Amino acid sequence: MSRIPPPMAMLAELTHRCPLACPYCSNPLELEAQERELSTEDWARVFAEAAELGVLQLHLSGGEPATRRDLTDLVRAARAAGLYTNLITSGIGLTRRRLEELDAAGLDHVQLSLQGMDAELADRIGGYKGGFARKMQVAGWIGEIGFPLTLNAVLHRQNLHQLPRALEMAQEMGARRIEVAIVQFYGWAMKNRAALMPTREQAREAEALVAEAREALKGKLVIDFVPADYHGDYPKRCMNGWGSVGLNVAPDGSVLPCHAARTIPHLDFWSVRDRSLREIWYDNPAFNAYRGDDWMKEPCRSCERKAIDLGGCRCQALAIAGDPAAADPVCVKSPAHGKMRAMAEAFNAEGARAELTYRRYA
Repeated sequence: MSRIPPPMAMLAELTHRCPLACPYCSNPLELEAQERELSTEDWARVFAEAAELGVLQLHLSGGEPATRRDLTDLVRAARAAGLYTNLITSGIGLTRRRLEELDAAGLDHVQLSLQGMDAELADRIGGYKGGFARKMQVAGWIGEIGFPLTLNAVLHRQNLHQLPRALEMAQEMGARRIEVAIVQFYGWAMKNRAALMPTREQAREAEALVAEAREALKGKLVIDFVPADYHGDYPKRCMNGWGSVGLNVAPDGSVLPCHAARTIPHLDFWSVRDRSLREIWYDNPAFNAYRGDDWMKEPCRSCERKAIDLGGCRCQALAIAGDPAAADPVCVKSPAHGKMRAMAEAFNAEGARAELTYRRYA
């Protein structure tokens, strides 16, 4: 147990409820019902256990965390535990008064999502009329109150052309950081691959634009970039390693190494309703399943890059190669790499006529 470092960050998925219907949402298709959400008291206990375990950063997410009426109390509990708090929000459901209450409770940072860079596209992608205007109002309040701000722009086939405008908006809003995230295909996005899959040309143009912007905006704006998996040659360092630096707590209390981990059917994820966070982190076989590199098969086991990308994404390996212990198909050395490229081309060919399937909370 002593060889496993404690987690640095925890994502608290407070709820799956959300007024938006984003077709790229990473939440599972089977959304958790409100009556199964952890209570205020349960979350406060989990926050205290997280701090005791070694967690430093707490990301409050959803769904939309603002749908929780106890959000201010949860921030207050996290602050009392000594955690740095980041609210990941669409902005919908936040008023100036509520933001001021969150500020008083000790909220440290806000991450605001963008579905598009103009009202027409943003509202269509988010499935919520008037959402963009509301976001702009909330962004103004965030700046006036003085919260440090990160923008999160999820980009895909239908809005990648707006990347330059997203970078401009980040500067106009006084954001310190922008996450330029080309859509990752998990959850609801998996149902929408044809409509959302960027073309290879779009992916390469985005890489070039981000490289230019990083140079031009050095010292002014931090740009995090998540490239397009299906058009890559090497995989991302997914979650900085399975069960390595972070964990997710789902609305029902299940603890996961990442958003999509429950797509791996043979793993049993323990709950904070039954066990302590410490016991789960160190002793749950699901967390230990893909730690280190003993689980790796060839070509990963003998690859010089295994310390760089840690084998890539286990969930993507299952989804494309059919084996969570296989090499991530993004990698050119993976036997399934050609299959992934062919899938990307097929989805691109279908994309022009594909319709979006929106995420809906029943």
